[in-house]
Amino acid sequence: MMITHVRKRTGELVPFEAEKITVAIQKAMLYIDVKNRKKAEFLSRKTIEALNSKQKNFYQGVPSIEQIQDTVEDVLEKREKRVYKAYSLYRRSRGIARELKQYFKIHDDLKLDVNALKVLEERYLLKDENGKIIETPTQLFKRVATAIAAQDSRYRKDTKKTEEAFFTAMRKLEFLPNSPTLMNAGTKLGQLSACFVLPIEDSLEGIFTTLKQMALIQQSGGGTGFSFSRLREKGAIVKSTKGVASGPISFMRIFDSTTDVIKQGGKRRGANIGILQCTHPDIVDFVTAKSGKKLSNFNISVAVTDAFMRKAQKNQQILLRSPKTGKIIQKINAADLFEMIIRNAWETGDPGLLFIDEINRKHPLKNIARIEATNPCGEVPLLGFESCNLGSINLLKMMTNGHINWKKLRTTTRLAVHFLDNVIDANNYPLKETEDITKANRKIGLGVMGFADVLFMLQIPYDSKEALRLGEKIIKFIAQEAQQKSMELGKERGSFKNFNHSTWLNKYPAMRNTTCITIAPTGTISIIAGCSSGIEPVFALAFLRRVMDGKQLPEINDIFKKELIRRDLYSEKLIQEISKTGNIKKLKLPEDLKRIFVTSLDIPPEFHVQMQAAFQRHADNAVSKTVNLPRNATQHHVKEIYLLAWKLKCKGITVYRYGSKPEQVLYLGTGKPIVVSSDYAGGCPTGLCPH
Repeated sequence: MMITHVRKRTGELVPFEAEKITVAIQKAMLYIDVKNRKKAEFLSRKTIEALNSKQKNFYQGVPSIEQIQDTVEDVLEKREKRVYKAYSLYRRSRGIARELKQYFKIHDDLKLDVNALKVLEERYLLKDENGKIIETPTQLFKRVATAIAAQDSRYRKDTKKTEEAFFTAMRKLEFLPNSPTLMNAGTKLGQLSACFVLPIEDSLEGIFTTLKQMALIQQSGGGTGFSFSRLREKGAIVKSTKGVASGPISFMRIFDSTTDVIKQGGKRRGANIGILQCTHPDIVDFVTAKSGKKLSNFNISVAVTDAFMRKAQKNQQILLRSPKTGKIIQKINAADLFEMIIRNAWETGDPGLLFIDEINRKHPLKNIARIEATNPCGEVPLLGFESCNLGSINLLKMMTNGHINWKKLRTTTRLAVHFLDNVIDANNYPLKETEDITKANRKIGLGVMGFADVLFMLQIPYDSKEALRLGEKIIKFIAQEAQQKSMELGKERGSFKNFNHSTWLNKYPAMRNTTCITIAPTGTISIIAGCSSGIEPVFALAFLRRVMDGKQLPEINDIFKKELIRRDLYSEKLIQEISKTGNIKKLKLPEDLKRIFVTSLDIPPEFHVQMQAAFQRHADNAVSKTVNLPRNATQHHVKEIYLLAWKLKCKGITVYRYGSKPEQVLYLGTGKPIVVSSDYAGGCPTGLCPH
């Protein structure tokens, strides 16, 4: 007798299809870059022969799915050990996923991994008034695509074709917009922007008006950036009351406490950045403001000028002036202040530096107003009340047959610019001032994620000149295509309102968007996309991830796992060893493997900065990038990083020395496997990029 039917896991009987076995084996072969259809067919025939030979052992002569897969493994283990490992590991991972999915209250219609499902369930999928999830991942992407594509009707365009293109790009995880767009598009809330900067005027009314505006923005899912540089210094006389001012730090604490009691849209923890000009009289207090657990909802950065950086190197004095009167309050040594900044950054990860002159030199609207602040992670410098909509291309999905598919990258880039420009029209702005200036300038921020994974695939070490060249080539290509698309949209729909006052005027006949390119950290959307975050190197090649009910699952970088299998090096024992440190630099493995699969702490600090600078050269906004440092890094290392970032014309710089914050989600070198939280994205061990 021959096998004619299969028993599914539900108990249902369905016709037996030999081709499914062939396809499954072929997928395992392709996973390790073996392309041989005939061999897959041969192994499939051997599996069917084995199934037929033991048919009498199956209940009613019908094998279950599990019994068929067991037989496939038996055949592969005897004949193709590497294919056997690829097949069995994939089978095991799907089994674990099926087991865990019983905890989820969603229908996984895209076969996403467990981490993606957890993030979607907690933050993105719509729920009814009782908290019950009422959409699937596919329906989420459909909801977003429909709402954003509908804006084409404003310009007398057919929305159906656009909707299908937007939906396909998101469903295939080739492009994803920022979190508020995924959460709120097509809903009553409808607030779609990730980033806002709010001005703070030097009056009690002005300060608390901004506090209220911050609360509304954070409630709707946005992050907020502030410059406190306009607030008068501590001890200054307040004429209206004859009292003395408490200074900007005291008001930062009020903003921080307010953020504590607001949960963004019921889905996201609030995020802020506080910025103070290096010449503000309270700058010393600001630099030390985050020691301990203070200002836990704030990143902080010092806005430093070129003059300050030069004087810091020459051991010269700077003048601290009252922002209210302009009078000189104090003279201090710039080198001493710089050393204080460095020491605190080494000790706590804060403050970062914001190179404010470089930001304003490169700002296309520098003739209109001066930028004073950025969004919380520093990648979008914005004018007061401006917001920005971000989105990122998954570079891993731009790979075809082991190479970057430039044609696909071009198509995706142009589609993403169209998408993000539509978001500006679809957005339900929390403030009228924000709506007015956002629509006048139409800033968007298209970036990338999965860059480290692409380097792994191409076998290029992150800390190499080849990686720097490739990074710059990719972002230059995306920037050129994005600007070209923005110009075309400008011709079709009209340029942004302030085009005639911008630096684009002498370069293009029209321009839809003031800015186009941003490199964001992509913390949660990279989890959904299943790739490395932003342009960060991976922090660990293998670790345990804590998921439902305290379960701990081994997580291995997929490209690294594939290479181990391909070289016949994979073993459970090896993965256990790697999961203790996250890296392979001290293990007995081929040197070329160790050279390619470097992690964040393996990489010399200067390469972190050089990579940031390579992307910054073609990003008209800015770049979110953390220079992760080992615990034994010195203050001198931090100083060299800050100076190099300034010299290479970065717009800001952030460091994080391992173990320098009171709490982090990833601990190395304990002798035990690394266990991280379920929402760790693989960038910084705190779980969130500090800036």
